[in-house]
Amino acid sequence: MADLTSNFVGIKSPNPFWLASAPPTDKAYNVVRAFKAGWGGVVWKTLGEEGPPVVNVNGPRYGAIWGADRRLLGMNNIELITDRPLEVNLREIKQVKRDWPDRAVVVSIMVPCEEAAWKAILPLVEETGADGIELNFGCPHGMSERGMGSAVGQVPEYVEMVARWCKQYSRMPVIVKLTPNITDVRHSARAAVKGGADAVSLINTINSITSVDLDTMSPEPSIDGKGSHGGYCGPAVKPIALHMVADIARDEECKGIPISGIGGITTWRDAAEFLVLGAGNLQVCTAAMTYGFKVVEEMKSGLSQWMDEKGYTSVDQVSRRAVPNITDWRFLNLNYVAKAKIDQDLCIKCGRCYAACEDTSHQAIAMNPGRVFEVIDAECVACNLCVNVCPVENCITLEPMAPGTTDPRTGLVVEPGYANWTTHPNNPSAVAAE
Repeated sequence: MADLTSNFVGIKSPNPFWLASAPPTDKAYNVVRAFKAGWGGVVWKTLGEEGPPVVNVNGPRYGAIWGADRRLLGMNNIELITDRPLEVNLREIKQVKRDWPDRAVVVSIMVPCEEAAWKAILPLVEETGADGIELNFGCPHGMSERGMGSAVGQVPEYVEMVARWCKQYSRMPVIVKLTPNITDVRHSARAAVKGGADAVSLINTINSITSVDLDTMSPEPSIDGKGSHGGYCGPAVKPIALHMVADIARDEECKGIPISGIGGITTWRDAAEFLVLGAGNLQVCTAAMTYGFKVVEEMKSGLSQWMDEKGYTSVDQVSRRAVPNITDWRFLNLNYVAKAKIDQDLCIKCGRCYAACEDTSHQAIAMNPGRVFEVIDAECVACNLCVNVCPVENCITLEPMAPGTTDPRTGLVVEPGYANWTTHPNNPSAVAAE
């Protein structure tokens, strides 16, 4: 079996699967159960400064978006950072790390954006023996309204400043957790690099309102007839997370900073996608809250089996493997041509492909007598819509046209050479340059 051992910025764990800072990591009881189930590490739920306790709502804290089969696709939460006393959390962190020395224990921290506040809490966390700290610059609700969380993460200068304080006052590795609630996440990542951070983690939750009760006219989750925005997570945010992870992984100014990937990871395949797009390890929350801690077993076994099949022997060999294949649109090969093909043996004659293409796309599918659906090559632009709406896997595929053949749609010969928008004759800039 492939070796899943992880060494992320010097923090070692038996596998790259960590529980993200969230309700599942709020106390020793949960964390110990997670370690017994096989998780490689945890990021302890965010600690705040000493003083008046944080007060969470005593009512529904989660909203949800479901698929047609009631599978949980996305979850909104309005819960704040830990409401347990700081000294209790610190004592439990110390005990857990002592009892589980081979597991990663990273502590999430969020205190006011003042040097004295960070200087005060860092030695308390370091004394626990924790492996590192994660700076929570991502939480979009409640704490952000108090000048913390995403209120810091949205200002690169603050990200750099606090990261520098933490490197100055602590020997622990510093991971900066980035907010997705920003125009370009690379600016915050670059700031973390300038501040000396050892790594970044992303994404934190996305600002959201998942639904409204149309009887009470209150956003859900509703507290005594009122609702608020919250943080959106789960499988639905995975595409956004993958994009942001890849953006940082290929950004030269981020200088290859290690990335802890977060956002809708539910299966081993999700995990592999995060790894190949730039992540060095993985953090999971919603999947554990949906299926329980044992979900990690499928993730570990699936990832290990896939690595074996591909000949990868370590997580490091997988990380960033797809990054060279990410490019800007203008560099895509415009000489590449494909056409949709329908496997008549697999087709169940539902007509979804025809309806979608005829009504909303390129009128490239014909419905012949007997509800036989066939692609009209002269109209097909290989947009992939029919593939995506077809309920039968592999019934419709896209097949590349061989170089030298004529595209019936354009009448042009498919050329073996490479062309892109920067040199394309239809690009005004390219014509002007000539």
